Amino acid sequence: MDFVQIAFLAFAAMATVAALGVISVRNPVHAALCLVLAFFSVACTWIISGAEFLGIALVLVYVGAVMVLFLFVVMMLDIDVVPLREGFVRYLPVGLVVAVVMLAEMVTLIGVKAASATPFADNVADIPNTTWLARALFTDFMLPFEVAAVILTVAVIAAVMLTLRRRPGARHQNPSEQARVRAADRIRMVKMDAVKQEPPQPEAPIEEAKP
Repeated sequence: MDFVQIAFLAFAAMATVAALGVISVRNPVHAALCLVLAFFSVACTWIISGAEFLGIALVLVYVGAVMVLFLFVVMMLDIDVVPLREGFVRYLPVGLVVAVVMLAEMVTLIGVKAASATPFADNVADIPNTTWLARALFTDFMLPFEVAAVILTVAVIAAVMLTLRRRPGARHQNPSEQARVRAADRIRMVKMDAVKQEPPQPEAPIEEAKP
């Protein structure tokens, strides 16, 4: 077993441990940090396997954009965030651990790429990595690609439904009632006789009493 295989197994093990931390920790901030570590570890496994475009896209899209969406969902689930804002120092150890692990993975990945070892070199030697990935997705892996799209769509709909709970004092719109509304229900014409008002007369000045 060479250094490349050991690094690949280490990245896969770290991704598994981070994924378990996402579903096991009770603090949503710690879960978000574990999710960032899981995404980054999976990106390292893809880069070390020769799919550089897929790994960079995972870091840019999921770590940069999807994590922000997850944080918005956490905020909309009525989680008591007051204890989460009480202290920054409490989350500093977990953040430092995640940062150190990501730095170690980056150094290891640089060492692996410096050895010019790519397990998929026979498949991607003649065509660019992006072209090979597109052909593989839309030919050999078309069904799993479509199934993943359906799962993500269902997950988005479920997240929206979780936030549509009736709360006292909250205002909600009813589109069907808005579509059935008539002008007579909202506007009423009132006829009134015009009354001419005379301008007020100026008051006479008060004379001061003479001594």
